[in-house]
Amino acid sequence: MGAVLVVGGGISGMTAALEAAEVGKDVFLVEKNPYLGGRVAQLNQYFPKLCPPSCGMEINFKRIKNNRKVRTYTMTTVKAVSGSAGSYEVTLETAPRYVNANCTACNACVDACPESRANAFNFNMDKTKAIYKAHEMAFPMRYVIDPSACTRCGKCVEACKYGAIEMDMQAKSFKLNVAAIVWATGWNPYDPTRMDNLKFNSSDAIITNMMMERLAAPAGPTGGKILRPGDNKEPQSFAFVQCAGSRDENHLEFCSYICCMATMKQITYIRERYPEAPIYVFYIDLRTPGKYEKFREKLMADPKTFFIKGKVADIVAEGDGGVTLVAENAVTGDKVRQKVDLAILATGMEPAAKGMASLPGVAMDKNGFIVSDADRAMLAAGCAKKASDVVTATQNATAAALKAIQASRR
Repeated sequence: MGAVLVVGGGISGMTAALEAAEVGKDVFLVEKNPYLGGRVAQLNQYFPKLCPPSCGMEINFKRIKNNRKVRTYTMTTVKAVSGSAGSYEVTLETAPRYVNANCTACNACVDACPESRANAFNFNMDKTKAIYKAHEMAFPMRYVIDPSACTRCGKCVEACKYGAIEMDMQAKSFKLNVAAIVWATGWNPYDPTRMDNLKFNSSDAIITNMMMERLAAPAGPTGGKILRPGDNKEPQSFAFVQCAGSRDENHLEFCSYICCMATMKQITYIRERYPEAPIYVFYIDLRTPGKYEKFREKLMADPKTFFIKGKVADIVAEGDGGVTLVAENAVTGDKVRQKVDLAILATGMEPAAKGMASLPGVAMDKNGFIVSDADRAMLAAGCAKKASDVVTATQNATAAALKAIQASRR
């Protein structure tokens, strides 16, 4: 009976790994980041219950930790794949973390470190030290050193009482023999700088929907306060720009599925903190399928939330730090100019596999989503397969795990 390799440690990768392991399969779970959790770990809340990530993540982390059938490798990427269904040899490489398993996350190294780096987990809205843990729930709970920010001054080594820091740690290559591979490589927010008309870099008052998640998160850069980056002003008015990159032949041809629901959810974040603030939503269509329709209807009944059917053509930075959105109302034909203190771009979901240098043996469609091939035991899961919310991603991850189990019995 062969083992299963799961590539990607987000919610879908963890789900696929656990489903396979809990029926007795040996599973190798690899993740390129220093931690498991993927994009869900960056959210403030997620559907359907508007739970914080800790609600589901800590359960999965505990299941992984307690299941000896799952072996995890962070900071690890696939370099080569050879063989066929039932008998693959996979070459992987683990980048140096510079911190070994002795780490207790006591924070003494952080206190001693004199260097800082932009915090990618918070979309560069704050900074960490050169030695850091990505977020409060990081799993494994172990620090990592960013070699691009570290000057190798040795102060962290001196501060660590546990001998956990190894500045001479090297990358390691190794091989695994597996019967099936589940690709759960996740997604990236579409790069807002690629949309010239939305002027992302022209003002701190223009952020993305994922930046909004981090601003609203209690462990985010502002401690859960929704403040305008740059001047930390409390915004008095907000606007959402829907389909920022999605459904556009020049960017992402497909509907990213989650953007409308994400905006509705983020309206609740704003309402909790700014109950009187006007909110403007510029949209092409509103897509909130099935059970989410009532959620949408409730928010659209808010007298201070205005929905304008029209695509934003331009965003103009204003001298007071705010921005003006320019659009044409597709219902009335009127040109709209709406000034707000903070504009949120509902950026689309781009499959991460599209930008990866090499995914050996993987077939992709024209949009960069991975195409499952059950006969070859090459299977896609989560947002590597299609644009999905968390529920759908975990459902198709379970399906991928079942097919991997079948392939491993050949």
